[in-house]
Amino acid sequence: MDDSDLFKMFGAALGLAPPWQVTSVEFNKLLGVLEIGLDFPRGSRFACAHQGCGEPACPVHDTTEKRWRHLDFFEHQAFLSARVPRVNCAEHGIHLVAVPWARPGSGFTLLMEVAMLTFAKQMPIAPLAAMAREHDTRIWRVIEHHGHTARAGLDFSSVTKVGCDETSARRGQDYVSLFMDLDARRVMFATPGKDAETLKAFAEDLAARGGEPKTQVEEVTCDMSAAFIAGIGSYLAEHAEDEAAPKADTPFDTGELNAAALESTVNSKRTPSEGDDAAAELHSPRITFDRFHVVAKANEAVDQVRRAESKTRPELKRSRYVWLKNEANLTVKQRDKLTWLTRPSMQLKTARAARWRDDFNEFYNKSDPEEAEAYLKRWCYGAKRSRLDPIKAFVATVEAHWDGIIAWQQSRLTNGLLEATNSLVQAAKRRARGYRSKAKMITIIYLIAGKLPLPEIHTI
Repeated sequence: MDDSDLFKMFGAALGLAPPWQVTSVEFNKLLGVLEIGLDFPRGSRFACAHQGCGEPACPVHDTTEKRWRHLDFFEHQAFLSARVPRVNCAEHGIHLVAVPWARPGSGFTLLMEVAMLTFAKQMPIAPLAAMAREHDTRIWRVIEHHGHTARAGLDFSSVTKVGCDETSARRGQDYVSLFMDLDARRVMFATPGKDAETLKAFAEDLAARGGEPKTQVEEVTCDMSAAFIAGIGSYLAEHAEDEAAPKADTPFDTGELNAAALESTVNSKRTPSEGDDAAAELHSPRITFDRFHVVAKANEAVDQVRRAESKTRPELKRSRYVWLKNEANLTVKQRDKLTWLTRPSMQLKTARAARWRDDFNEFYNKSDPEEAEAYLKRWCYGAKRSRLDPIKAFVATVEAHWDGIIAWQQSRLTNGLLEATNSLVQAAKRRARGYRSKAKMITIIYLIAGKLPLPEIHTI
């Protein structure tokens, strides 16, 4: 094979289009490096690199040497080098042309960047950098550029169902909040914190991508966080000019009454005062409290009863998961122990608390919303008289978040998708042994769960 045939073969493998062509192929066995030289014939003309410019054939003013890391050739590093022309456009003056195999300013070819993005979804950046034989800072630059560019082109104008939840960024009370499109099943936005201000940041991001935060979102699913409820009421709902919006900067650590008032504000349709010409109802999304977060509160009540009772009933020691696990997930030993502990002769308060918990769960098995609401009212009436303080406290929680719990019967929305995404995020964090900053963690969240489009590749 002579040089011309070799150059044509590599040109075809790279998917080069005229006027670009391979002019040299050099392999350094000692260094393990393949150098592929690209050039263009004298007199070639190039399109203006400015977007929207209609000039397809600008004359070359001069050239500058550039080099890009390409995919490995077998186990050897491969590089492309070329004289990149600067053209003289009548409208935009002298500037560098865009080459089809790499983005402007990058030291990698598009194929190499796509390969790094694909691997980064499955493995930490440090071993990826070692595998690519590049510094991890260069890898992060590629991923961060891609994430920013890909998200800038997203359109969220049709999103109507949103789920929000937080995930741990590092040990301690340090979180990142996630907002997901429940229909498209992707992360729309991630931001540090888990307070009401995260809803403000989400609303701003939604508006920047074609959405209408105060009128667009119809359904929201979340846990019973008063901060989330406040943020939804402040930033995802309309407010009459003469009404005071819920204060999103108010601290909400506890206080079920505040949460109840805020939830009622969001889940109810408010109308303008009489005499107002704008008779249309103000928009507010319907909040559905995640079923599993609500049931988790019921389980906490059962465990509180068990812990208090175990001080005088030693048979309850080491039985926590016997009461909290689903019956189908119990081991044979655990099932036998549960059968023994729930005998009527044992007369355990924990057994009574567990029965109240199981009866509450029946609410979610009702198929008719009206029947389910009536059932829940009867359950609350009876549970208040259970003489079990943690169960009575749980009843107060249910009543304080009534609308959002009842809304599940209509929407059937849960945070299951967010919990699954949270698992992916935490698995990635464990593999990486943590991230240098929450900004880098958010970048990885977008990469693995944002369904971002990969860069368009012009080479094979």
